[in-house]
Amino acid sequence: MEPFLDSDTKHQVEHALSHLENPVKIIFFSGKQSCPDCAPQEQLLREFAALSPNLTLIVRDIEKHADAAKKLNIDKAPATAVVSEKDYGLRFYGLTSGHEFQSLLEAVIRVSTASTGLDKDLLTLVGLLDEPLHIEVMVTLTCPYCPQMVRIAQQMAMANPLIRADMVETSAFPELAKSYGVTTVPRTAINQTHFIDGAFPPVQAVLEVIKAVKPQIYKAIDEQLRKKRGELAVSKADPDHVYDVILVGGGPAALNALIYAARKNLDIALVAKDTGGQMHDTAMVENWLGVPAISGPDLTEKFMRHAQRHKSAWELDAQVTQVTKKGADFFIHIEGREKPLAAKSVIYCAGKHYRRLGALNEERFLGKGIAFCATCDAPLYRNRPVAVIGGGNSAFTAARDLLGFASSITIVDIAPNFSADPFLVDSVLKNPIVKTLKAHKVEEFLGSESLLGVRVSPVSQNRPVDIDAEGVFLEIGLVPNSGPVEKLLNLNPEKEIPVDQDNKTEVEGFFAAGDVTDQPVKQIITAAAAGARAALSAHEYLAGRDVKKT
Repeated sequence: MEPFLDSDTKHQVEHALSHLENPVKIIFFSGKQSCPDCAPQEQLLREFAALSPNLTLIVRDIEKHADAAKKLNIDKAPATAVVSEKDYGLRFYGLTSGHEFQSLLEAVIRVSTASTGLDKDLLTLVGLLDEPLHIEVMVTLTCPYCPQMVRIAQQMAMANPLIRADMVETSAFPELAKSYGVTTVPRTAINQTHFIDGAFPPVQAVLEVIKAVKPQIYKAIDEQLRKKRGELAVSKADPDHVYDVILVGGGPAALNALIYAARKNLDIALVAKDTGGQMHDTAMVENWLGVPAISGPDLTEKFMRHAQRHKSAWELDAQVTQVTKKGADFFIHIEGREKPLAAKSVIYCAGKHYRRLGALNEERFLGKGIAFCATCDAPLYRNRPVAVIGGGNSAFTAARDLLGFASSITIVDIAPNFSADPFLVDSVLKNPIVKTLKAHKVEEFLGSESLLGVRVSPVSQNRPVDIDAEGVFLEIGLVPNSGPVEKLLNLNPEKEIPVDQDNKTEVEGFFAAGDVTDQPVKQIITAAAAGARAALSAHEYLAGRDVKKT
């Protein structure tokens, strides 16, 4: 078996381990011969433990040493426990290679130094959890932001003796992953009953746990903590108030527009279904100036918290149904709200959403077999049939990510010819597990409790064909969220909002920015810049409007 750690990695790890303060024991439990990950995990741990005299590896058989396993609350193999003189309840189930090797390294250092790494406020929050909690973070080794949730779970376990924290590698324990309904990672299970999807920064992660087990105090804690730090200057939007400007959207364009509008001392309200937009669904952002690499959820959190430092009114979890104009003012109509919000101007930054097929049962299986991120979710479909819908570069990139996991991949495209780069197409199609169906459309998703297949038919005739697929990845592009303004102004053929160089539209007082517009480049940085321009244009418009009044 090839070594896991090359010479450069060994050197870096040796340097990190040189900071260990107290001896650490790594107790590894292997299973029966049918445990395919036991041997590689044992080899990885032997290589790792050899890098520091403060590390001791103990290898045991889970059946022969059942009492020892029970004492450590270990019930499956491969299992790795990291302990010092004190057992903080940190466990790793499955392989700890890939992105999870960093989790193992951090756990060893944390246990050795007996430091949680949490600040005083977070320690106070974790201390509010006064009942036993078993936190299991379901991960894949290819997920770049799964270690973030593993880290905070283990920090919580070190801070509170009522908490124990497990990393569980889903491909090693597919039945457990299935029972927890894992269709995307990270998925964090709390006491096997509460589930949290996604990766969050430490404060939000702890609050998510509190929200799951103590929802009655979650809201008050969140507001109190952020106000104390001066990070929360937002209020509830008032339907009886006329704002200077209402921002529609929660992505980089809207959040940057809010910051620039606030700096011009405008009276602001922000209305959004959620924050982050496509940025939140991006595994890793590597082109934001000054930050070489950061996950999409982390960058979203930074943007949101920056914006919320400025005085403004927020209306989240709000679906805008229509934007109208009466006289000189605009009205934002929200689903389920009787009275619209009013403003003198609007900056519309609603972005785009993943295109849907509109096929039967599609909504039912979204997040339960139908996914959009093959990079993160591919390991969940090890030895299982999957389908990729689409024929462009994103579709073939998804298929390539699935090659090492799926038992079969069927690429279905409504077009007669694939539009992806020929080199990418050739590299995917040469693999024998890949099949293609060109000029076919999806009619229906099949299954009862879980997705089992896809029914497709040729574009030119009604001759349905059923494809076995336990996972389907939709890679068919994005659609502008411009529906609420289609009666207010003219859209281009792609349903985008036309804007000029100052982000003005044909409607006076109505500005737009980000991916919902016809700007040719769709990037986080260009959306943020457009939000800033729109805010400055709105300020100029409002100043001129005030001059006209006088």
